[in-house]
Amino acid sequence: MGVLSTYAPTFCGIASFSAALAGGLRGLGTDVGIVRVADDVASTGDGIVGEVVSGSPPSLAACAQMLNRHEVAIIQHEYGIYGGRDGDEVLDIMDGLRVPSVVVAHTVLKNPTARQRAVMEEVAAKADQIVVMSESAHRVLRSSFHVDDAKISVIPHGATMPCGESPKRSGRPIVLTWGLIGPGKGIERVIDAMPALVDIPGRPKYVVAGRTHPKVLAAEGESYREALLDRARRNGVADAVHLEDGYRSTASRTALIRSAAVIALPYDSTDQATSGVLVDAIAGGRPIVATAFPHAVELLSTGAGIVVDHDDPGAMASALRRVLTQPRLAGDMAGAARQLAPTMAWPVVAEDYLRLANRVISARPALV
Repeated sequence: MGVLSTYAPTFCGIASFSAALAGGLRGLGTDVGIVRVADDVASTGDGIVGEVVSGSPPSLAACAQMLNRHEVAIIQHEYGIYGGRDGDEVLDIMDGLRVPSVVVAHTVLKNPTARQRAVMEEVAAKADQIVVMSESAHRVLRSSFHVDDAKISVIPHGATMPCGESPKRSGRPIVLTWGLIGPGKGIERVIDAMPALVDIPGRPKYVVAGRTHPKVLAAEGESYREALLDRARRNGVADAVHLEDGYRSTASRTALIRSAAVIALPYDSTDQATSGVLVDAIAGGRPIVATAFPHAVELLSTGAGIVVDHDDPGAMASALRRVLTQPRLAGDMAGAARQLAPTMAWPVVAEDYLRLANRVISARPALV
């Protein structure tokens, strides 16, 4: 399979997704070649067969030819990773394809702009199949865009399953948020909730683990991170808020997740139909408190977490307090997460992609 995506050493959720999917497919004996969406950092990732440079028509044409060397092209789609207006250069790449394509839609907007709608509808028209990662994304894609429903498949976002016994938790209870940091993550919501939690035995600590998003860093430096620390000081909880700036390996991140008393996903977005952080939190078997973004509403309805309104600061503090002070509730939520997790394991998800790829290959006449 040829996979078009951002990729290491780029730090973003789609790059991590593609690396994990490629690993799962290789584990099934599938040859995978990555065509990397280039940035300013030289590629070092395993299995990269080429790069595509935004704004370069020859590079776009060469990208299509690299994908044509494989039986099927898996194209990761998000408006911000390709060149052109709303990432419309991906259409030029798809125009050059002679092999069937599966597009993985990482962003499905309820209220797209006219141009975003047009780009997604053209992508869907050119693709053999569109993959979304939640039923809510499926509903939005059908209601907000003109897309042939027969082309849409739902395959869950994959997750890395932890190994071994759960760690013994000691010291201050950890409320954890992780991922690339920047405006929109809603970290302010949890910082504002921390003063209401200082009386809980052990005095909980809020850990935010992750680098500042590269685009935020380039545009604003570390002003967002500094504003968060200033907010913690003004709230009188500077010693209860820790912003960890660095990259963790998968094993180290998994250990951090399992050490947490509760995972907080306080995102601003009311559109987010897919969250890799959410599925990793579920895989880690930890209770979750999240704002009501679509993927959280869908997955946490199983009992694995508590969903709160975006505009209700008291609800965030109350939900965190319940999890931190009610061991039975926290245990039930963790148990519900562990029940759900196996359906999201990367080997299972990779098998779903392989079956879908074989289906679109067999549906296409052989190339002459």
